[in-house]
Amino acid sequence: MRLSRGAKWALGVITGLVLFFIYAPLLLVVVNSFNADKTFGWPPKGFTLEWWTRAFENDGVRSALGSSLWVGAVATLLALVLGTLLALALQRYRFFGRDVVNLLVILPIALPGIVTGIALNNMFTTILGIPLSMFTVVVAHATFCIVTVFNNVIARLRRVNPGLEEASADLGAGVFTTFWQVTFPQVRSALLAGGLLAFALSFDEIIVTTFTIGAGETTLPIWILQNLFRPNQAPVVNVVAVVLIVVSILPIWLAQKLSSDTVAAK
Repeated sequence: MRLSRGAKWALGVITGLVLFFIYAPLLLVVVNSFNADKTFGWPPKGFTLEWWTRAFENDGVRSALGSSLWVGAVATLLALVLGTLLALALQRYRFFGRDVVNLLVILPIALPGIVTGIALNNMFTTILGIPLSMFTVVVAHATFCIVTVFNNVIARLRRVNPGLEEASADLGAGVFTTFWQVTFPQVRSALLAGGLLAFALSFDEIIVTTFTIGAGETTLPIWILQNLFRPNQAPVVNVVAVVLIVVSILPIWLAQKLSSDTVAAK
């Protein structure tokens, strides 16, 4: 479809305005993390690294950061294992109820977070009698992190020639040998991309976490929510928010780069 010069300019302006509306607030948070004014007066009259120093010296921030990293890593590991197994089962085998299982696998990421949080809270506390803790947060995060791994792996498996696996089996290789020597090298980048996306999704999750975390425990997003309206903590909150932005963006950028590089290679 060919567009006139006026249409191209109009689309460019609209795109620029939309991107500005989305990313200007993020840039404002970054600037305010260096703003010397505690009230965030605009434009800034000076810049300082004091808030960054306070953030890194804050025991609550360090503890919350460690918890978020631990939860994200364990949830991602669970998602990689379970998501890969589900993708292999649903792509390589035909069985009754296959489409229903596929729907149930991807449903958690489509449900509102508050619904998932309430459901998991009831399951842990009422049905299973498990006290809320970091363990319940990990399980809760894994339920939707699985989806990102599953989607990446099953999309890659659809482009992989199953004849290679059949040839490996014909030559006497077992199931695990075939997976490790034939299947895994072809889905490795998809696993890495899915894992990075899963970690980013877990690291900044707050709604489901609110309903599944134990008393006295916190993650980085929860810490931000608890301290957002405390005047003495507001500058530090901006610093923590910047860290959260960076840690969330990097995995997504790497996952996108891995996916694009793989497509280009093919």
